[in-house]
Amino acid sequence: MQLSFEDSPSKQDNRRIYAVADITRLIKTALENEFGQVWIEGEVSNLRKPSSGHLYFTLKDEAAQIRAVFFRGARAASPLDLRDGMKVRLFGQITVYERSGDYQIVVRKIEDAGKGALQAAFEALKKKLAAEGLFEAARKRPIPLLPQHVGVVTSPTGAAIRDILNVVSRRFPNLHILIAPVKVQGDGAADQIARAIDYLNERGGIDVMIVGRGGGSLEDLWSFNEEVVARAIARSRIPVISAVGHEIDFTISDFVADLRAPTPSAAAELVVGQKEAFKNNLRETTRRLERALKASLLEWKNRLLAAARSYVFREPQNLVLQFVQRIESYRMRMSHELTRAVQDKQQRLDELHMKMGYRMDGRRQSLAQDLKRLSAQLTALSPLAVLDRGFSITRRQNGDLVRGIEGIAPGEVLQTQVADGYIKSRVTDRVEVKDNGGKENG
Repeated sequence: MQLSFEDSPSKQDNRRIYAVADITRLIKTALENEFGQVWIEGEVSNLRKPSSGHLYFTLKDEAAQIRAVFFRGARAASPLDLRDGMKVRLFGQITVYERSGDYQIVVRKIEDAGKGALQAAFEALKKKLAAEGLFEAARKRPIPLLPQHVGVVTSPTGAAIRDILNVVSRRFPNLHILIAPVKVQGDGAADQIARAIDYLNERGGIDVMIVGRGGGSLEDLWSFNEEVVARAIARSRIPVISAVGHEIDFTISDFVADLRAPTPSAAAELVVGQKEAFKNNLRETTRRLERALKASLLEWKNRLLAAARSYVFREPQNLVLQFVQRIESYRMRMSHELTRAVQDKQQRLDELHMKMGYRMDGRRQSLAQDLKRLSAQLTALSPLAVLDRGFSITRRQNGDLVRGIEGIAPGEVLQTQVADGYIKSRVTDRVEVKDNGGKENG
């Protein structure tokens, strides 16, 4: 279908004037007839999910974009959970939404075509920083309860700073706000944001920092998904609140920051709280403290009165005398017990001494009898005892006993012991006695 519009001075009276609705309807008809239902592949961006159940988003590639609507009825047949950054293939009708004059595709079917480039980059960086521990709860610092100086890293002309200042002015108008102005999207924005975070740390005097911007598409928020920003937040000595986009938007900055706020306004509320709420809490705390002090004072007063009426304070001398009497009683009891114990031990010692004497006498008698018996046995076994029966003992001059004639030489002097003395003799001859009674001269 080809449309032709002529508007020349020569045909002023014959020209055709179209209403906006008419021309829009013609364009819609031309698009629907020319393209009909088609398959398109691209990346999902700026996804919106209103309560109606319909989905509205933009399908884009490197060079262009097209609006798309996925009505609830068709969506019910699709198991795909659509998200920003997803790369999809969708089938639908090319048409024009007449009220706004925008051309769009009404989606009938949709398929996952793999992650988009931005979403893939987001997931890769998230995995890398998580492995380094930058998302760990243990490294996150608490936000001060009543900060006096707040730094804000955002665009000086965006909606985010207006929302933050509006909340602060209503709750704590005298709070010191230091704005570090930066670009929040486009080329160089991430570097500016990182430098601003470092600057506020170097400057000092800041209690807490808000880093963020208002809502937008995944591309609009991408500066807060850059590694340079994440690292600047991680090394910040000042606690950082990330407030990027809307409640449904999540960025890498949100995971690294000490606290995530769903919106810039919510970040301001987290920082300053409600002044009236603090006043009410202070008043309530003061009342509770006064009640506690009064109760404590009354308790001590009652205890003091009770003590003043007690027997101890009325008759203190009697109490001393009672203690003296008690001590004397203990002393007498201890003396009596000690005397009785000494007497018992002395009696026991005397008994043991007598028993030991009896046992020693009996033992001495027994040992004396044993000694007499053993002496008699020893005497009976002594070789000297046979001397009384006429036997003698002969020794050589060196004291050796003479047991036989062997080794005795004529002329050798011998000493013979008899019962009542000794006899010295000189050998003149040896006679050997044989078994058959015969004799042989030596």
